[in-house]
Amino acid sequence: MSGTRSSRRQFLHTCGASAAAGLSAFALRTQLQSAAMAGEMRSVAPTGPHFPAKAKRLIKIFLTGGFSHVDTFDPKPALLRDRGKIVEGAHLRGVAKQPLNPSPFEFTPRGESGLMISELFPQLGTLADDLCVIRSMKTDIVEHFQASLAMHTGSATVPLPSLGAWLSYGLGSDNPNLPPYVVLCEHLPYGGSQLWDSNFLPPIHQGTRVIPGNDPIPNLRPIVQDITLRSLEARMLDDLNSRFVDARPGDLALAARSQSFATARGMMEMAPRVLDFSQETNATHEMYGLERGDRTSFAWQCLAARKLAESGVRAVEIIDSGASNNWDSHGDMQHHRPKAERVDRAITALLRDLKQRGLFDETLVAICTEFGRTPFDPGPGRNHWHRAFTCLLTGAGVRGGLAYGTTDEYGIDIVENPVHVHDYHATILHLLGIDHERLTYRYAGRDFRLTDVEGTVLKGILG
Repeated sequence: MSGTRSSRRQFLHTCGASAAAGLSAFALRTQLQSAAMAGEMRSVAPTGPHFPAKAKRLIKIFLTGGFSHVDTFDPKPALLRDRGKIVEGAHLRGVAKQPLNPSPFEFTPRGESGLMISELFPQLGTLADDLCVIRSMKTDIVEHFQASLAMHTGSATVPLPSLGAWLSYGLGSDNPNLPPYVVLCEHLPYGGSQLWDSNFLPPIHQGTRVIPGNDPIPNLRPIVQDITLRSLEARMLDDLNSRFVDARPGDLALAARSQSFATARGMMEMAPRVLDFSQETNATHEMYGLERGDRTSFAWQCLAARKLAESGVRAVEIIDSGASNNWDSHGDMQHHRPKAERVDRAITALLRDLKQRGLFDETLVAICTEFGRTPFDPGPGRNHWHRAFTCLLTGAGVRGGLAYGTTDEYGIDIVENPVHVHDYHATILHLLGIDHERLTYRYAGRDFRLTDVEGTVLKGILG
């Protein structure tokens, strides 16, 4: 019997020593691995901007399908005056003569700035003096997939790393327990997950999709409830993963996957608290138009975006609808009305919430779409239009109450301050302290960047 007890004591002593040695070796290997990987893949730890910037984070709101500029933020009285006049227009497959089609929505000046905003956005209009409306946007291709890809990655043809992935690569995250780039997306948009992919950037920088619902991030609830046992299992798993990664130093995807496990463990603790709205006040719920228990609405996504940004996530994107039932109003422009009602109050609440919490002056908010819609069409709807459309910026570093750029009297072409998607991206990066020409990644023998070989910062909108 005594021999048995001795054997047990010896066994436990050996296990304890091995565990201690294993944890010590794990810590050392983690340090060495981090140092070794530093030259090959950028960590999600903050690395610092190129220059001081007012904006610390980005919230991007993507209104899928192409909302109409001439029905929202770029009023054109001449369309009503010349209703039915035949002009040299275009359709999806070529050039065609089309009749001018006026807007069915009324525009009014809003705020002290007198910024013209249509009746589709009555709530957002109350914040007109904070908005920079860029009326002279343009993109290269007039199809949803390619234009959506361009608005996210800068490339309309070949999928490349997204804006959020570039921000993650360039600036990292302020919270190691949450991903640096989160995408709130109920339905897949045109282009699917390519819109938030990291592509050739290290995989740790790809966006993490949060799907509105009762289980927005699957598999976060730990099976093991005892924290001591769970922590020991996590350390042992890290030790095994580190050994595996060390034996394959050139496999960045493997290293990223290993690092994702650490982020996932942090998310088990942090994400459920961030996405729990039970402690949010009734006043906050009312402001967003969010009923308690609602986990799927656009309002839920906007409040989640505020909480994620507040918790240290560098880039948060909200995609308001998928590749169907969106702003693609070919049949009737009145279809824009329910789409606007869905987002107007929640976007306004998000901006007000950021203001109330002292986050507005350090958060850049981009409200955009992939292209505009034709000012000409024989029916009550409008077709796709890429030569002129509208996007917005507001928040840190942006002049409010400003209409930047001008289209012609019908909204067909740009006549002043054209803004390509590359310019839009260059400006966003600049507002976050990044020189878009210096944020590069060498791949396949070439230094790539978000803005390719183009892009000009819009200095006229800087506050």
